[in-house]
Amino acid sequence: MFWKYSYFGLSLFLPYYSVLPLVSCMPNNRQAKGLDFGPRFLWRMLILAGFALFNGLFFPGEVLMMSALVGVVLFVVRKFNDTALLITAVILLLQPIEWGRYIYYLFNYEYLVPASGQGTYWKLLKEAQLGTSFLDQVKVNTLYGHKISLMWAYGVGRLVQTGGLFVFGYWLGKKQLFVDSEQSIGFWKRALAVGATVFVPFFLLERNFAILTDAKIHAQTLLKVVDMYGNLALIAVLVASFILLYKTKFFRKIAGGLRYYGRMSLTVYVLQSMIGGFVFFGYGLGIGPSTLHTKSLVIGIVLFAGLFYFCKWWINRYGQGPLEKLWHKLTWIELPSKKE
Repeated sequence: MFWKYSYFGLSLFLPYYSVLPLVSCMPNNRQAKGLDFGPRFLWRMLILAGFALFNGLFFPGEVLMMSALVGVVLFVVRKFNDTALLITAVILLLQPIEWGRYIYYLFNYEYLVPASGQGTYWKLLKEAQLGTSFLDQVKVNTLYGHKISLMWAYGVGRLVQTGGLFVFGYWLGKKQLFVDSEQSIGFWKRALAVGATVFVPFFLLERNFAILTDAKIHAQTLLKVVDMYGNLALIAVLVASFILLYKTKFFRKIAGGLRYYGRMSLTVYVLQSMIGGFVFFGYGLGIGPSTLHTKSLVIGIVLFAGLFYFCKWWINRYGQGPLEKLWHKLTWIELPSKKE
C-alpha cells in the first residue's frame, strides 16, 4: 500500500502540522483589531481547497482538502467566548460519533457500524499507482483520492478530532499560550505531564484490546476511541516537548533552521507529493513495490534534506514561498463591488 510508505510519513509530517496553525490561529489577528475575519477566512479556505485539488493530482491521500473543509468550523465558532470555545473543542475531541454509535448499540444489540465500502476505491488507487500512465494516475486521484481520504478520516475518527484540534488551537491563541510567558510555560509543562501520563495506559489498552473483548461493535467504536485518545495524548507530548525545548538556547540553535521549512510549508507539501509520486509510483521511477520501509525512510531523509536547503535558499532570496505568496495575494484580492 504505497500511501503508507515511510517517505510520506516522514516528509509530510512537518508541513501538515505547519499548515494547521495557519488555519486555526489566523482569525485571532483580525479579531484583536476588532475586525471580523469570517468571510475572508471562508474565501481563504476555498483557495486552500483549490491547492488541495492540484496537490491531489500527484498524491491521493492528501490532507489539505480535509483542512479546508474542517476549517469551516472556525467560521462557526469565531465569535464564541473562551468557555464556549473550550467546551466545543472538548466535545469534538471526545469522539462523539463513536460514543453515539456505542450508546445506540446498548439499546439495540443487533446494531453494527455499516461497511464504508472503501475497498473498491483503494483497489483503483493501487492499480493506478502500479500503472505507468500519469494521466490515469491523475484521473483516479481526482475521482477517488479526495473521497477515499475523507472517508478514511471519518471512519477512524480523525475528521472530528481535527475539528476539535482546530478549535482548541484557536482557544490557545486567544489565551496567548503560544507566547513566551510564565503562564505559557506552566501550561505546557502541565500538558506534557498529563499527556505522558495518559498516553501509556491508552497505548497498552489499545495493544491488548483484543484480549479484553472480541466483539465486533467494540472494535468499531471503543477501540477507535482508545486509539484517538492515545493519539491526542501523544500529540500533547510532542507539541509540549517541542515548545518547552524551543525555549532553551541550545535546542533553538539546533532546530531554528526548521523555520525555513515551516515558512514554505504549503509549497513544500505540494513539492513532496510531486517528487514522492514520481519516485515511488509506476509512471515515474516506480521503485515503490521493491523498496522496503528502511530504504524508503532513507530516501525520505535525503529528499527532506534537499528540500530544507532549497527552502533556506528561497527564503533568504525571496522572503516568502511561491505558493504562500500566491495564497496571501488571493486571500486579500478585492472583488469588484456592484454598481449602484
